[in-house]
Amino acid sequence: MMVVVTAPSPELVSRTSAQGRLALTAVTLGSGIALLDGTIVGIALPTIGRGLGSSLSGLQWVNNGYILALASLILLGGSLGDRLGRRRVYLVGVVWFALASLGCALAWSTESLVVGRVVQGIGAALLTPGALAIIQSSFRPEDRARAIGTWAGVSGIATAIGPFLGGWVLDHLSWHWLFAINVPLCVLVVVLTLRAVPESRGVSVTGGFDVAGTVYGAVALGATTWLLISGPEASAALVLGGLVVAVGSAAGFVVAERRAAQPLVPFGLFASRVFATANLMTFLVYGALGAIMFVLVVQLQTSAGWSPLESGLATLPVTVLLLVLSPRMAELAQRTGPRLPMSLGPLLCAAGVLVLSAIEPGAGWGLVLGGMVVFALGLATLVSPLTAAVLAAAPDRLAGSASGINNAVARTGTLLAVAAIPPLVGLSGDDYTDPTAMTQGYRLATFVVAGLLLAGGLVSWFGLAGTRGTTTQR
Repeated sequence: MMVVVTAPSPELVSRTSAQGRLALTAVTLGSGIALLDGTIVGIALPTIGRGLGSSLSGLQWVNNGYILALASLILLGGSLGDRLGRRRVYLVGVVWFALASLGCALAWSTESLVVGRVVQGIGAALLTPGALAIIQSSFRPEDRARAIGTWAGVSGIATAIGPFLGGWVLDHLSWHWLFAINVPLCVLVVVLTLRAVPESRGVSVTGGFDVAGTVYGAVALGATTWLLISGPEASAALVLGGLVVAVGSAAGFVVAERRAAQPLVPFGLFASRVFATANLMTFLVYGALGAIMFVLVVQLQTSAGWSPLESGLATLPVTVLLLVLSPRMAELAQRTGPRLPMSLGPLLCAAGVLVLSAIEPGAGWGLVLGGMVVFALGLATLVSPLTAAVLAAAPDRLAGSASGINNAVARTGTLLAVAAIPPLVGLSGDDYTDPTAMTQGYRLATFVVAGLLLAGGLVSWFGLAGTRGTTTQR
């Protein structure tokens, strides 16, 4: 199949106009819902596990089924938006996500919930890269940094507020409502998008869809995730088979991308030192972020004896500081360059995680909030400069692909860290219900997470040396 798309650039939108405000609300709310579901479930995992009789590996799949589909297909989502229209693909993703959320709300077993989460992740993969691509291609250049900062702040809040919102829902309703509440929010996003978001696509796109790259990438991630979660309990033959599939699929992905006329991953983007460094830092930092959020909420409930709502309230510093600081940090990075905030942010996050490592039975609010404030300062420092640096390092015609790559890298980091760290620190089976076992494994996990964050800061410091400001390519 050959696809040829030639479309004029849309009339650029002002961020301060009525249309600009509605358009920005549409894309931030939609992607925020998708990001929210990546974290809101974390606070409910102990409750879901008790209700469905799940093991720890089952709970990992509830968490990772969503991330696996998102990470595997988000590159395709970005590519489809560039070809078929970013608004069109974004709308399809939002509707798909709403229907899948309804299916998750009706789940009756661990297996049915995992299936629902995978389907939900497919919808998220269609809508997530479109949000940033719409901002980059539809807003005036002078408005993009502030718009991206707003998107990054809201996205960070959606990620961070998940445990708080999930705790409230669990205290007043049931875990099924964690998914049901997505449906009316998605309806609102559809209405706003149809009214205010202009259509845009790559100026010139030729060649067939990269089906081979999509399949190889999904199989490689799926096999790797299975090895990390279920491999320790599987036979040697199954593990060997999984390794062969994972390595073979990864090699096939690289070959397919190099041969494709329009690859999901245009390797030429990585010729930009800023783009390559930002994505390596993304892999490390978002892996650390996903892992700490996974183990922290379980530790607070299992070992410290906190309720789901109390555990969620502990994340409020992240919500507040991301809201206040993200737009300002985006503007600062645009003037001074991304090196300092992208280096300092992970180090602050690591310091916060080391404070949080002391959580044990009887831990009080002072320790938890102190660690969360430091962690939140680091997160607010790095999120929007990172996003802006990735998009500014790519041509506008590849905005969807660049956004998809960075999102895929972030979700892959989260996916692999959440799959690998629990067994690495000795957590398995029903350890999430045992305060002693959970505390021991949690403390080791925080040290691993702090190491990943430190590595992310060092990558940014050395990889971005000499950068002063972000210059968007055309």
